[in-house]
Amino acid sequence: MITPQIHHAEFKRLQVLESYSILDTLPEEDYDNLAAIASQICDTPIAIIGFIDANRHWFKSRVGTPLNENSRDYSFCGHAINDNQNIFIVPDARVDDRFQDNPITKGEAPILFYAGVSLIDDATGLPVGTICVLDHQPKNLSEGQINSLQALSRQTMKLLELRANKLKLEKNIALLEKKNQDLERFSYSAAHDLKSPLSNISGLSTVLIESYENKIDGEAIEVIGLIKSSALKLKEMIDNLLVISKAESVADTSNDEVLVATLETELKNLLSFEENCKIVLSSNVVALYINKTILEQILLNLISNAIKYNNKENIQITISINAEADSYIISVQDNGLGILPEHQKIIFDEFEVVAEQDRFGEKGSGIGLATVKRLVDAYKGTIQVSSEIGKGSLFTFNLPRLK
Repeated sequence: MITPQIHHAEFKRLQVLESYSILDTLPEEDYDNLAAIASQICDTPIAIIGFIDANRHWFKSRVGTPLNENSRDYSFCGHAINDNQNIFIVPDARVDDRFQDNPITKGEAPILFYAGVSLIDDATGLPVGTICVLDHQPKNLSEGQINSLQALSRQTMKLLELRANKLKLEKNIALLEKKNQDLERFSYSAAHDLKSPLSNISGLSTVLIESYENKIDGEAIEVIGLIKSSALKLKEMIDNLLVISKAESVADTSNDEVLVATLETELKNLLSFEENCKIVLSSNVVALYINKTILEQILLNLISNAIKYNNKENIQITISINAEADSYIISVQDNGLGILPEHQKIIFDEFEVVAEQDRFGEKGSGIGLATVKRLVDAYKGTIQVSSEIGKGSLFTFNLPRLK
């Protein structure tokens, strides 16, 4: 018996094999099917898809043998991976010096025939294992059988490559999730740390104005007022950033009963300070079964936009809720400025501001509609807008029913 030689690039070969993370894994139907096909095509009682590590020939899939592995020193496949032709055939092991006195060729069920095709890694050209067929009787394979066995080896490598790519993708996803979690924790911490000094600036500005109003000239008072308003604006932007960062996380499976009448009352109460603003809500159901937090956030953002970007003396906002079999179709119609067609494509993007200023003379942050889009997306819904300049806008979105 001649022990198989160590592959000339053994260290690199073992690294490549390790990269597939295939050793000692559970049986898989795709590999088992390929081994069964090999046995059928080559008309042999035994077929194996196996991998050669430092000391053994381990079987990923097998037909016709109860074994899971054998010693690399005794394996036919240990010789096969060193064959430059990538096809290794032993018609009769009894007359081959390499396998005489090999324990595998002895006993009640000796292995006398072997044909194996190496499983070659495309990137390095190195063999990681074989797909092989074995018989207890001497034999030969036809050219068609050899070609089929080679085709099966290529198919096996495709499975391995898919496995490797899947593992890389899962690893990258896990890494991205961790980075996102770290970034989220940092952003929350940074945002809250920033809000505290901004509150102090705003508070101190108020104290200055109230305590020293008679000792400071009007221009200085105006500057202090600008400092205060800037601090409040920055605090508002930080609050909005916190809202948008949490948008996807609030889309849980909360199933709240939201009474339409109560929702209408709450919305009107929140806007009671807005003069000349009328809200009309209609619905074909008495109650909604939905995530209340998400619904309210979406409506408040859309209503807030409808008020801010409106140049009419009397602001009118119409909310329509229609329950369908699997979802709620909700629309918010206003009589505001309207949105240009080219702007309708970008208004849901974060930090995109298409209006120079709102009715209060302020420039928007570009976060309100982006938050709406994130909330709708997180809840597996859709949103769209139609608008006409000077006449207003209609935002329509759907959210799944939870009951």
